[in-house]
Amino acid sequence: MIRLLLVEDDTNLSYMVKSSLEDMIGGYEVLTANNGEEGLSIWKEEKPEVIISDIEMPVLNGFEMVRHIRETDGDILIIFASGLVSAKDVERGYKLGVNNYVKKPFIPEELDAHIQALLKLKKGQPARNEERQYRLGHSTFLATQYALKDNEGNLKTLTVREAGILELLCRNKGSVVKRESILSEFWNVDSDFYAGRSLDVFMNNLRKSLAEEPAIEIKTVRGVGYILSVRT
Repeated sequence: MIRLLLVEDDTNLSYMVKSSLEDMIGGYEVLTANNGEEGLSIWKEEKPEVIISDIEMPVLNGFEMVRHIRETDGDILIIFASGLVSAKDVERGYKLGVNNYVKKPFIPEELDAHIQALLKLKKGQPARNEERQYRLGHSTFLATQYALKDNEGNLKTLTVREAGILELLCRNKGSVVKRESILSEFWNVDSDFYAGRSLDVFMNNLRKSLAEEPAIEIKTVRGVGYILSVRT
């Protein structure tokens, strides 16, 4: 049973999504909130596995709600389901730590597919005590902890998807990883404007996370993909 928090101010849509996930698709327990403030309260009390949230809401919008959540919780899966689909809105959402973005209107089966893909990605990570470490300059990438550790032991946390992409690059260090391969594995598509745009944001975030490592560079091979380059 997937415990899901739906944050949506449209009560008709909220009822439809809740009913569809619980009764038609099955395997869900759906909690509902009418705005970001209610969403924060329920998240703190109920600790759901997944949050589906609108962006434009009264009292507290989705962007602000996610910002508060990500201050202390980097693990919970968060999906924006919204009509705000400009490149600027998508970029802002991913920078705040959203895991995926679904455009309204959507069908429940589409939403379920996104949720299952993200859960598969997250659960596909081995137990955190299994060693999967990659040396990147003066830092160590701890794939099972979704973090970069410097020589002083300080951790810089990555999102689940950022860690997955970085590990894919580490496993293929010095070789081109095709853009389509990354989109297929982490977005379940080979080519899509919004997925492609969000991939660009994730790559920029990874470059910023590695900015203090001059020997490490994620190079773009225009029209093809990316290479993790390590200078010696």
